[in-house]
Amino acid sequence: MDGAGQDAEQKAGQGMTQQLLLDLLPGSLPTLDGFIAGANQAALDAVRGLSPGRALYLWGGAGSGRSHLLRAQAQAHAGHYLDARTPAHRLQALATDEDLALSLVAVDDVNALDEAAQAALFALFNRWRAAASTADAFALLTAGDRAPLTMPLREDLRTRLGWDLVYRVEQLSDEDRAQALRDRAGQRGLKLSDDVLNWILTHQDRDMGRLTALIDRLDQYSLAQHRPATLPLLKELLADRPAPPDSTAAIPDAGPSRP
Repeated sequence: MDGAGQDAEQKAGQGMTQQLLLDLLPGSLPTLDGFIAGANQAALDAVRGLSPGRALYLWGGAGSGRSHLLRAQAQAHAGHYLDARTPAHRLQALATDEDLALSLVAVDDVNALDEAAQAALFALFNRWRAAASTADAFALLTAGDRAPLTMPLREDLRTRLGWDLVYRVEQLSDEDRAQALRDRAGQRGLKLSDDVLNWILTHQDRDMGRLTALIDRLDQYSLAQHRPATLPLLKELLADRPAPPDSTAAIPDAGPSRP
């Protein structure tokens, strides 16, 4: 093999190694401590304080953090997390299987539930209410993209969403998002220049799960390339690897460490 061929093979091998480094990093589950509250401190406190026998409905647009809160609370209390992609029979089982002890059930994206899933959630609300003052009480946490009475759902389910606590989850301000990204970079020992930060805030969506994951990937890519986290490096990363489909799966502090 000539010199040019060897160089090409070496570069290809390096590229594969770097891609494997990025692809094999495991995802981390969101936590309440990792939620950037901003104007949503009251909603965060309501989630933290949600006890068996109480229900809470959160509503807000995409990227507001409502899914983060539901996943985090379900994880913290060994509960069940379901969304519109979950088969309706799983939700129905939680509503009807009296031998199944429940601590917390979180149902996300209720605005997108099909008819079977709506019927199952209706039955789950009835089970929650019947058990609320008994030893079998459990917490019910639901979320959607709009206020309860404007949901495109069956009428009896719309009213149940507002039976107990209701909080709106607001989008973070640009200042809050910028500070959150600075904090994340600082935790990883990553030097994030103003031009990189401003470009991210201007050109990426507002979903904090995706933005946090991007900072993590940039850190790992910088280490793999042995290059500082400059704007050209960020653009190179984004050109090579599209954003993940699940905004809640941020990459944890794994892999090589920064000296």
